[in-house]
Amino acid sequence: MIKVVFVDDHEMVRIGVSSYLSAQPDIEVIGEADNGKKGVELSLSLRPDIILMDLVMKEMDGIEATKQIIEAWPEAKIIIVTSFLDDEKVYPALEAGATSYLLKTSKASEIAGAVRSTFHGQSILEPEVTGKMMMKMRQKDVTHPHDQLTSREMEILMLMAEGKSNQEIADELFIALKTAKTHVSNILSKLEVQDRTQAVIYAFKHSLVK
Repeated sequence: MIKVVFVDDHEMVRIGVSSYLSAQPDIEVIGEADNGKKGVELSLSLRPDIILMDLVMKEMDGIEATKQIIEAWPEAKIIIVTSFLDDEKVYPALEAGATSYLLKTSKASEIAGAVRSTFHGQSILEPEVTGKMMMKMRQKDVTHPHDQLTSREMEILMLMAEGKSNQEIADELFIALKTAKTHVSNILSKLEVQDRTQAVIYAFKHSLVK
């Protein structure tokens, strides 16, 4: 069963989509929340396979909720389900770590399909979102691999340069050891280096640390 948590402040939307998903033989909605703050708490507590996340909600919006979930649990798979296609919503949501992006005009069967595809490692984007991302990629000039690092990954790279182990990094940042290891792995991948030593050499070579 693909376990799902649904975060949306529109009760009727939650009821409709959750009912459809729960009727599927391979999907189970194990939790619902009506705002981003509760969504973060529920997601980190239940650790579902997929999180369906609305964007505009009270107390905490979906972008901030996505950031907090990914910060604490980098492996989380989040599907944005929203009514918005404007740039100030799309880009921050994807940059925060969302895996897929759907509109609420999508059929319930399409959302179910996105849940399955995202669960199996695919990224599902609305065609208009894909077009926007392609344009943004053409316009964005990434001159160095480290431009891809998140602020948290840059922070961890600094600690690596200080000679701190994964456990020491985890203790200093108050995160799980597994999370620290995931961040380090992502850093090595983004910098296109083989090990921690090469990552530190890269950091000094590019004056990221002094």
